[in-house]
Amino acid sequence: MINFFDLAGQQKLIGPEIKENISRVLEHGKFILGPEVSKLEKMLASYSGASFCITCANGTDALQIALMASGVGFNDEVIIPAFSYIATVEAVKVLGARPVYVDIDPLSSNIDPNQIEKKITQKTKAIIAVSLYGQVAKFDDINNIASQYGLTVIEDAAQSFGANYNDKKSCNLSRIGCTSFFPTKPLGCYGDGGAIFTSNRALADNIRQIARHGQKSRYNHVKVGVNSRLDTLQAAILIPKLKILDEEINKRNAIALFYDSIFKIEKNIRPLVVAKNAKSARGQYTILVKNREQIEAKLTEFGIPTSIHYPLPLYKQKAYLETIIDAPISEQFSEQVLCLPAHAYLSKKSQEKIVQKVLEVSK
Repeated sequence: MINFFDLAGQQKLIGPEIKENISRVLEHGKFILGPEVSKLEKMLASYSGASFCITCANGTDALQIALMASGVGFNDEVIIPAFSYIATVEAVKVLGARPVYVDIDPLSSNIDPNQIEKKITQKTKAIIAVSLYGQVAKFDDINNIASQYGLTVIEDAAQSFGANYNDKKSCNLSRIGCTSFFPTKPLGCYGDGGAIFTSNRALADNIRQIARHGQKSRYNHVKVGVNSRLDTLQAAILIPKLKILDEEINKRNAIALFYDSIFKIEKNIRPLVVAKNAKSARGQYTILVKNREQIEAKLTEFGIPTSIHYPLPLYKQKAYLETIIDAPISEQFSEQVLCLPAHAYLSKKSQEKIVQKVLEVSK
């Protein structure tokens, strides 16, 4: 049986350490903001290269808190890619701000920097650049544009923690980086979790206060905040997972290279392109195909699981519907993207079967 993700395979490798860490938490009983949380935050900051890491309850909260710390509020505008997971726009709208959609790069699926500047107005406060499917967006270009207009750049790195761009890590490429620890992310816990990264001390203090009820000290609430904390148990689980993250990313990249070597010469299959100055975390292995529904159905018959991330551009979701949006690449991706299994514990036999069947059904 081929699994889209294989958390059980990972548990076989680090299960004993995870159980030991969980037992330690059960013994000391500090389930909220226990010592494992502080330890993990230091490890995550060191790993990313950012000076500060503030953990929180989930990746969506991370984006919302980052926007709040950037001063985004009612009627402000935030530039976002037209093609992403719903959390990217959700975090903007919940604050009463307006999302301004920019189309994506057809090679990488990330926001197209060449289309950002024309969307900037006097109301623009921030840019959220999503590092989709594991590959980092073009932050050199995005940061240069933002600096000209005094805008905050936030990386939505829910799928890219562990990726590199010009020898710097995802979450340390802009003023603020946000990630998710949802179980199927490159670094996932056994529930919900997230983190926010920055190298600005004042901003880090502001983010931490917002995430802890706007509290400066116990029962001293100096600003409007939210309640968003990573459980100590989840921190205890993430600590051993972080230790093997690079190894897992290398394995996923090896699988992706194998897939690329076959699919890139096929006229009916188009894999995404990873830039030469980048290393993807391979949160997903994604191809573009026509007749996606038929291909997906046939692969299911062969026992090969697939996933569609995502079937609609953000502006076509009912809750965020906007009718006059020019984003043809986002439209194409929503109709053609198909994600294939490429986890670190996928056997060579399964990889070969996946390639063989994808080739067979896409003719």
